[in-house]
Amino acid sequence: MNTVRYEELDELAKKALDAAAQAMEHAYNPYSHFYVGAALFTEDGTIIPGTNYESATYTSICAERSAIVSANTAGIRRFKGVAVIARGEDFATTEVTTPCGSCRQMLYEVAQLSGTDLLVILSTTHRDKIVVTTIKELLPLGFGPADLQIDLQKYA
Repeated sequence: MNTVRYEELDELAKKALDAAAQAMEHAYNPYSHFYVGAALFTEDGTIIPGTNYESATYTSICAERSAIVSANTAGIRRFKGVAVIARGEDFATTEVTTPCGSCRQMLYEVAQLSGTDLLVILSTTHRDKIVVTTIKELLPLGFGPADLQIDLQKYA
């Protein structure tokens, strides 16, 4: 894990983080009042954003999984990384928000389909603290489709 400044990110990572911040503003969060945005990005610069969506049963779809499902709907399954940013309704985050366990699992699956250790960019609301890591660092000894001997090329 490395802590970096926004200016140190490459242009694609900046665009992904900016797209995640924009998506964050569209969160449907009447219960938690917590806004999260995520944006998957490909080697060729395609960016797929997602945001959290809550329901009255107190279940939710996290921003990361929202982006994954949106990408899948568009037929895109190979990514270089994901950017995540969050804020509260009345406060900015002062620490980065990391993906939950379910999101880490799905991002691990995306990484195996992509044939790479997915880059994960985590940012505070004002982008004054940015942590760059990988999904394998966030989910060591993960279990994915490769462990089930699934033909990843068939689904990538």
